[in-house]
Amino acid sequence: MTQEDGQLDSLVRKRIRALRVAQGWSLEELATRANLSQSSLSRIENGRRRLALDQLVTLARALDTTLDQLVENAADDIVISPMIDGAHGLMRWPVKGDPGMSVMRQRMTAPPPDNPARMRAHPGREWLVVLSGTAVLMLGHRRYRIETNQAAEFPTMMPHAIGAEGGPCEIMGIFDRDARRGHQKDAGGNGSEADRGGAQEPCE
Repeated sequence: MTQEDGQLDSLVRKRIRALRVAQGWSLEELATRANLSQSSLSRIENGRRRLALDQLVTLARALDTTLDQLVENAADDIVISPMIDGAHGLMRWPVKGDPGMSVMRQRMTAPPPDNPARMRAHPGREWLVVLSGTAVLMLGHRRYRIETNQAAEFPTMMPHAIGAEGGPCEIMGIFDRDARRGHQKDAGGNGSEADRGGAQEPCE
């Protein structure tokens, strides 16, 4: 066994135990779910039993994951640099594990628009956290104040707009594929993504 094989072997064993603990399962419970004896599972986790492919398949299924995820060893390029959209004051990071998702950082300086026609609606879901300041989320006919370190998650089919209250605010948003496409269409259509809320400044 090469050093790399040994490292992967150790990683898989640690991953099995970590997934079991995360589920709150005892050795006995996972062993029952995987049709293994408790002693066999214990030896697998502790490195005293060879990892067999058929057992890994069964364990992956019992742990509600896949064999590929259980033996994954790719840890290269874990640092992601942002794509900067200076025109709209945005920074974006793609999510490698799910290419349909993206993360966005945005600085806002003005309140959300008073004109309901400037509120946007599109398929998808959006999640945001306020990094600093106070944000205002207009959602349908309701108005929400979101303070620093508070978060909001909402369906983007509801007409919405986001802006600042009492000074600049900075938000971090996570978009699924549909929500991201909706904002891209807004940016390329009748206005910039600033139409979601007030004016933005480029992130530093």
